[in-house]
Amino acid sequence: MISIYIDEDVDVLIKPLLAAKGYSVFTPIDEKMLTKSDREQLENAIKLNCTFLTHNRVHYEKLCADFIKENKEHFGVVIATRRNVYELARRIARVLEFHTSDSIKNQLLYI
Repeated sequence: MISIYIDEDVDVLIKPLLAAKGYSVFTPIDEKMLTKSDREQLENAIKLNCTFLTHNRVHYEKLCADFIKENKEHFGVVIATRRNVYELARRIARVLEFHTSDSIKNQLLYI
């Protein structure tokens, strides 16, 4: 199953909701990464082999483009619109159930 790293702009209530669905979930609080740059957050997710979840479309679209130019790989970035945290957890789980760690690698998904 895919592991998920949640950006600090995502409600932390998402962690137990996704964990209840069987996902391993990491947060910047868990990793002592609060206030680190977007690149540092994504690189930490890569170190943990995690798909990255964020609401920050502009910055992470650019980071993904930069990674392509730099021939760097990541384990997927999911950009989610802000919505009720329960609905967000349901949508994330629904999208990720169709992916494996390999199939989501280097993908940029929007939900």
